[in-house]
Amino acid sequence: MIHFAIAPRDVAAFVLVMAIWGFNFAVVKTGLETFPPIFMTALRFALVAAVLLPFVAVPRGQFLGVFLVSVTLGFLHFSLMFTGLSGIDASTAAIAIQLQVPFAALLAAFVFGDRLGWRRALGMTIAFAGVAVIAGEPEMAGSYLSLGLVVTAAMIFAVSNIQVKKLDSLHGWTVAGWMSFFAVPQLLAASFILEEDQLDSLQAADWLAWACIAYNAIVVMVIGYGLWYRLLRRYEVNTAMPFTLLVPLFGVLTGVLVLGETLTLSLILGGLLTVAGVGIIILRRPRVVAPEADRV
Repeated sequence: MIHFAIAPRDVAAFVLVMAIWGFNFAVVKTGLETFPPIFMTALRFALVAAVLLPFVAVPRGQFLGVFLVSVTLGFLHFSLMFTGLSGIDASTAAIAIQLQVPFAALLAAFVFGDRLGWRRALGMTIAFAGVAVIAGEPEMAGSYLSLGLVVTAAMIFAVSNIQVKKLDSLHGWTVAGWMSFFAVPQLLAASFILEEDQLDSLQAADWLAWACIAYNAIVVMVIGYGLWYRLLRRYEVNTAMPFTLLVPLFGVLTGVLVLGETLTLSLILGGLLTVAGVGIIILRRPRVVAPEADRV
């Protein structure tokens, strides 16, 4: 549970980080109006690598582990996430991606033998039911593949989370910088096989499109996660994790207020169910579902 001993300025810092992450759904959606999704992901990681590599250590003896994270997280998770987001509203994606928490709990049960218990099982059921409610609204007709890609991205995120836990001897920035470096050629290859108009998008990109790339790489990564790490050095995971429930709230609000997306009854109900289910899981086992992969 959230401790009342948190300093007011740190509460504001936690909320700021969640706002940065939540607003990113609208930012990515805006960038996708110019760039193909996989190509945009490659640009994002290229900038992250350029910013971090000059300042991080070489992961000697753990290159294979970092490379495998680049495949699951850098290549699969983000390319599926961005591709799915190109076909659904940012507010819908902000809710659906929260399924990474029940997926993480399920994997922890299978991989680490963590006991689920009836409360977390109930939380998982409620979370998945919430996304099902959103999928059932008429506006989602024709967008099931895109929603499915986001849900699949959430599942892959849970896998990458376990991979990153095994690299706990490396600093988060080291994993982020080298994972980004390894992910770029994979993403570029996939983009030029599956997408088109990459060069045209570069020529057509205006300041807003490039600002979206910069926001992803600098604001989300360097500022957002840098502040998150600093807060985690001051507070326990069980204090920090409940704040992550604010991410879908900010994601939906910015989708509606910035992008003009429609706030439907199904979205509200489904969102409340999903956040409630995720909240049960987080409060029961905050350390198990702590987003280690968010370090990258």
